[in-house]
Amino acid sequence: MPTRSAVAVYARISQDRSGEELGVKRQLADCRAEADRRGWVVAEEYVDDDVSAWSGRRRPAYERMLTDIAEGRRDAVIVWHMDRLHRRPIELEQFADTCTRAELRDVVTLSGDVDLAHGDGLLLARLLAAVAANASDATRRRGARKAQEIAESGRPMMGGPRPFGFTEDRVTHHPGEAPVIRETAARVLAGESLTSVTRWLDEAGVRTVGGNPWRTQTVRAFLTNPRMWGMRVHRGQVIGPAVWEPILTPEQGERLRRVLLDPARRTNRTARRYLLSGMLRCGGCGSTLHSTPQNGRRRYGCTQAPGARTCGGVFIYADLLEEFIVEAVLFRLDSPEAHRAMLEAPGDDARAADLAEAISADTDRMEDLATMFADGDISAQEWKKARDRIQAHLAANRREFARLTQRDAVADYLGKGDELRGAWDSLNLSRQVAVVKAVLESATILKAATPGRRGLDPARIVPTWRV
Repeated sequence: MPTRSAVAVYARISQDRSGEELGVKRQLADCRAEADRRGWVVAEEYVDDDVSAWSGRRRPAYERMLTDIAEGRRDAVIVWHMDRLHRRPIELEQFADTCTRAELRDVVTLSGDVDLAHGDGLLLARLLAAVAANASDATRRRGARKAQEIAESGRPMMGGPRPFGFTEDRVTHHPGEAPVIRETAARVLAGESLTSVTRWLDEAGVRTVGGNPWRTQTVRAFLTNPRMWGMRVHRGQVIGPAVWEPILTPEQGERLRRVLLDPARRTNRTARRYLLSGMLRCGGCGSTLHSTPQNGRRRYGCTQAPGARTCGGVFIYADLLEEFIVEAVLFRLDSPEAHRAMLEAPGDDARAADLAEAISADTDRMEDLATMFADGDISAQEWKKARDRIQAHLAANRREFARLTQRDAVADYLGKGDELRGAWDSLNLSRQVAVVKAVLESATILKAATPGRRGLDPARIVPTWRV
């Protein structure tokens, strides 16, 4: 038996659930015993723990061993079994070529020696690699089929971190996190930006499942995950209803996906400081007004740039203009025009049209009821009982109509401008913007009749209303 003084021992295990490396330790112990039996000296032990040879992932210890063999620093290899070295035939061929070039002939397994320099030894190694590859592929197919069966039944796949909003069983709602998901979804659907809700989560002390602060990408991920509205996802596709109760409604989920997965949406924009950005038009040339601060004061203005078709002749201070527009929006919410505009349902949406008709009918009933009470035809108790029933029905229809027509930001405030006025300062800027945009399409700012005039001239403002 030849003497070897620079032997490489290689050990690998595909999955180490406990993290204790028990499988690797057993392989190493057996390989050391084989080296002792042969009187060989082990120069180094190369260990890849929890790394599959079939997955194609890098195996740092294996790569280092190949380098050492190629550079002549190793004269033999001991491995528990050939499938610890390779489960893909292409890797075997690379290994055999490296050993042949380095004139390393002794590859020892606990079930026998493999002489890669001779045809029979290489044939045996190839057969073993082919068997190992087939076994790995069969295992993968069985695992994939099992995962498919679990997904089709609507049950959750176990393993890995639990999803935010659910307990460790992946089915039960987490009592502290599920309400956070509902609140976050409501804020986004009301027009609040991802940056704003992410900041709110961090300020509220809410953390991810891993205990980390939130980022806009992770907030978007859980809000657009169909799991949240009770759907089972497998390999990136929704394949049916899940066994758990949804945290959000399917309608909310679809609207969140439309809003948050829009390719035109950017989440890396700087914080907004101007309430009316993008909503103002120049009365001179029709271009969009931009923020143009002057001497520390916020302004909107028509800016000139080389090649731009702008007049550069319209500027207005932001504070007074925003205050005026907000008051106009709140007043507009109390107007009959706003109510009529809200009920202009899309022509191709039968459900929305039916709801609009029901809302109009309930509104007429409320007016008739008020007239009957004023004429003394019904008592105060009868009026209150009927009013409460109609209002409840009206509120439910308005909420559903708002979801269908994407007008959530103002649906609850129609006819309640004073209530919104009292809460306005408590809303963050992104929610204020959402309310304004839901009511105001744009405003054209005319040139000042008297340049240098102090205060705001309302005649300069020509609004175009959505509702």
